[in-house]
Amino acid sequence: MPATLALSLKQARRLALAAQGFNGRQPPTVNAAHLNRLIERLGLLQIDSVNAVVRSHYLPLFSRLGTYSSDLLDQAAWSSGRRRTIFEYWGHEASLLPLSMYPLMRWRMQRARRGEDIYRQLATFGRERQDVIRRVLGAVQEQGALGAGSLSTRQDKAGPWWDWSVEKLALEWLFATGEVTVAGRRGFERLYDLPERVFPAAILQQTMPDEAQAQRGLLLHAAQALGVATEKDLRDYFRLNPADARPRLAELVEAGQLHTCEVAGWRQIAYCLPAPKIPRKVSASALLSPFDSLIWERSRTERLFDFRYRLEIYTPQHKRVYGYYVLPFLHNERIAARVDLRAERAAGQLAVHAVHEEAPGLDEAGMLALALNLRRMADWLGLTRVQLNCQRESAARLRAALAQVDGS
Repeated sequence: MPATLALSLKQARRLALAAQGFNGRQPPTVNAAHLNRLIERLGLLQIDSVNAVVRSHYLPLFSRLGTYSSDLLDQAAWSSGRRRTIFEYWGHEASLLPLSMYPLMRWRMQRARRGEDIYRQLATFGRERQDVIRRVLGAVQEQGALGAGSLSTRQDKAGPWWDWSVEKLALEWLFATGEVTVAGRRGFERLYDLPERVFPAAILQQTMPDEAQAQRGLLLHAAQALGVATEKDLRDYFRLNPADARPRLAELVEAGQLHTCEVAGWRQIAYCLPAPKIPRKVSASALLSPFDSLIWERSRTERLFDFRYRLEIYTPQHKRVYGYYVLPFLHNERIAARVDLRAERAAGQLAVHAVHEEAPGLDEAGMLALALNLRRMADWLGLTRVQLNCQRESAARLRAALAQVDGS
C-alpha cells in the first residue's frame, strides 16, 4: 500500500510536539477549562506511585501549561459533581482518562470479566474466588467508598507492594470489570465505590460501542495525541493487542479517517490524521516526566529525537548511568539534556543531582531555559530554592544561569 504523505524527520517531530500540546503559549492563569482541554487532547495521564519529585500524573500538565494548582487535577479526578471530569482505569497502564472516553473502555471491562486482557493472577482469582469478590462488593454497596486496608482479613504482615490481600485482589478484579471504580484516594490508596455513586448518570447511560467501534475510537484518539505514529505506537498508547489494532487501522485507512505516510529514516509505515497541520517551528522548553506520553514509548522516542532513555529507578545504584529519577529536558525541537532531580521537601529545596547534556549540548539560551524551568518547578512545588549537588561542567553553567534567573 503506497503512503499518502512523505514527511521529513523534522516535520514528524514538529507534528508530534504540536499534537502533544507543546505548540502554544502557556496561559497566565490555568483554570479547570485549560486542564480539561489538555487532558481531552492527550487522552490520558499515566499514574505512577514514585514521588521523588511529584507524582507523575501531575507533571505532564505542568510541562505544557506551566504553573497550576494541583487541586484542579484532584478535583477533576476525585471530587463529586460537575467538577469531576476524569476517571481512573487501565488506559496506558493505570491512567486518568476523560469521562467522555468511559464508553470506549467498556469492552475492556467485559473482557476482564471473561478473564481476558488482564493480569493472569486476576483472571485466575476471578474464576476461583467469587465468594471473596461477592463479599467485598457487598461491603462496598453497604458502606460506600472503601480502601483495601479497611477490608483486609489477612493475619500475616504484608510483603512487597504486589503481595496483595484477597480483598485487594477482589477490589482490583471488580475495578477491572467496571463493577467498582475509584471514588477518591486517601494518600495514594485507592478508595473504591459503585460507578453509579461516582459518575454522572448520563455517562453510564450512553450507548456502549461494540469492540470494533471502541478500538477504532481509541486508535483515532491515539493518532490525534501522537500526530504521526507507527502501528505499534498507536496501539501502545491505549495498550491494544496487535490482533485488535491491525484490522481496525486498516478500516480507518479505508474509511479515510487515517492516512498512511512515510517518515524519513523510519522503517515502518506511519499513520496520521488527514491534512495534518505541521508547524514551521516549535518553541517549547519543559522538564518531562519519565511517564509523559511524548516519550513513554522508548523506541518512538529514539526515532523522533535520537534520544535513548531508560528509567534507572530499579537499577542498582552502582550500575546507574544517569541517576535515580531523571527527567528529560525538552528544548525547542530536541531533547537536549537529562536532569536527575529530587524534591527534598524537609529541606525546602529542589535538588539537582546531575545534569547530562546531549550532543551538541545546551547553548546559553538553552541553559537559561533549563534554569528557568527548574526555578518555576521549585516554585510550583512550594520549594524555596534550587540546590545544585552536581560537579560536572554543566553545573557551573547552570549555576550562573540560575543566578541570572533569580536576579532578573
